[in-house]
Amino acid sequence: MKRYSAFAIAREALRHHTGWDRAWGSPEPKKSYDVIIVGAGGHGLATAYYLGRNHGITNVAVLEKGWLGGGNTGRNTTIIRSNYLRDPSAAIYEKSRSLYETLSQDLNYNIMFSPRGVLMLGQTQHEVRAYKRTAHANALQGIETSWVGPERVKELCPIINIDGPRYPVLGGLWQARAGTARHDAVAWGYARACSDMGMDIIQKCEVTGIRREGDKVTGVDTNRGTIGTKKLCIVVAGHSGVLADMAGFRLPVESVALQALVSEPIKPAMDIVVMANTVHGYMSQSDKGEMVIGGGADGFNNYTQRGSFQHIEETIRALVETFPIISRLKMLRQWGGIVDMTGDRSPIISRTPVEGIFINCGWGTGGFKAIPGSGWATAEMVARGAPGDLAAPFSLDRFREGRMIDESVAAAVAH
Repeated sequence: MKRYSAFAIAREALRHHTGWDRAWGSPEPKKSYDVIIVGAGGHGLATAYYLGRNHGITNVAVLEKGWLGGGNTGRNTTIIRSNYLRDPSAAIYEKSRSLYETLSQDLNYNIMFSPRGVLMLGQTQHEVRAYKRTAHANALQGIETSWVGPERVKELCPIINIDGPRYPVLGGLWQARAGTARHDAVAWGYARACSDMGMDIIQKCEVTGIRREGDKVTGVDTNRGTIGTKKLCIVVAGHSGVLADMAGFRLPVESVALQALVSEPIKPAMDIVVMANTVHGYMSQSDKGEMVIGGGADGFNNYTQRGSFQHIEETIRALVETFPIISRLKMLRQWGGIVDMTGDRSPIISRTPVEGIFINCGWGTGGFKAIPGSGWATAEMVARGAPGDLAAPFSLDRFREGRMIDESVAAAVAH
């Protein structure tokens, strides 16, 4: 793989850009692999990458029924933060945030990481107490966050209305080293690095069945033939329950749509991410000038990837009170992603009842921010056959044993 650099760009400009290699290959499936990963989204590709980089396992296939990064990885609002309350959550999200900081250099691919800062507004006394508690917990966890007053909120985001008629801004939880990244670039960068290590990324390859001998996995059936393996990792977000059913076990998750939209581009108006959880919405501005707007997940189970008028109405109505400036903007586009929710709003990174099958799911609405840390922890589990310190608290056993990791507050506006 040729390295990207300023020199390479200049060289290719002189020969009309005819010398660039394909970023990743398009191979035919082999008869068997050491590891098969189902799902070529951010989490699946990150798992493959860290299997190769950290554990030297490169006989890996990543199967994707659609196109690379075409699921939730390409359908989110790109927010990265680690200000979670519980220690296991804070550990894996902070690992992820720290990996994001150097990911462009590690992958030799610009993921456009922007540590612009994330501000979570406190607009009720209950929220103020909860966020101050989180700030204290983060201090003990070694995560840099702080509680700031309304004057500092206005300074950080001048377009905000801190004197709202229903919910005035009483302060906010500020994480200065949080931010955003380009979602599709994250998937492309991981895919390029995996392909360079000799891994096979096989698109348009839908898994139609999972083969077992007794309680052991032996392979998968696909629309491109049967592929053998002794280790299978399922990383398919909202379709996790479908794949688990093929394997013969059930997951404590439910699938719902999470919707978002962007406005027409405008001049720079805000350079941070703001989450207004009481009114149920969050907003940032993209590099192209669009206001990126999202809210909560749908209140009913579904597998749709379309937007709905109800979501526009509810989310914009909520945000206009806090950001009156957006009332005059036009919507440019809207979309949805299918997310899988657990009862405690924390993920599952675990072995399963079938030997050789591992699962990474249940990220709900917080999947993008967790991609590097999730891949790191899942790769360690697959390579060793058992979860390491990062993944161990998120095992399937916790639902049977009552070891819930309740992050319903930190997940805030369901993201």
